[in-house]
Amino acid sequence: MTNEQLQNLTKQWSEEYFHQPFKHETYFNARLKTTGGRYHLKDHHIDINPKMIDDFDLKNLRQVVLHELCHYHLHLSGQDYHHRSREFKVLLQQVGGARYAPLVPNSLAPRQNKKIVYQCTNCYSRIIRKRHFNTTRFVCARCGGHFELISAS
Repeated sequence: MTNEQLQNLTKQWSEEYFHQPFKHETYFNARLKTTGGRYHLKDHHIDINPKMIDDFDLKNLRQVVLHELCHYHLHLSGQDYHHRSREFKVLLQQVGGARYAPLVPNSLAPRQNKKIVYQCTNCYSRIIRKRHFNTTRFVCARCGGHFELISAS
């Protein structure tokens, strides 16, 4: 699907579900990784994750676009457009938009638990961390000795 097709569908769905025109731009943004779409308050354009149509179907894309259109129309009408607001929840339910975008398969990959082991050169006590630290700046709390990197996995 191209950006032009997405723009036409957004205009069509805006008229059909909200009975108001969509006067701004909608396009795919491949940099969106964990969200289905995003409405921009400053210039009122909408970004859609291309995986919403690539990995799923047109029904899912419609629900994501309707979700963003709820933000759009509520914001332009001066109402509360946040997820937590009653106006947003009621409008979203009326038009049949998705409350949450489905999880993208790549975002389901387990994150690696990083373990970095440091050992004191004096008392040989060990510290297991997730992030590196400057071994010349910090000293052991027990004896005041310096640390050395043992392993990083």
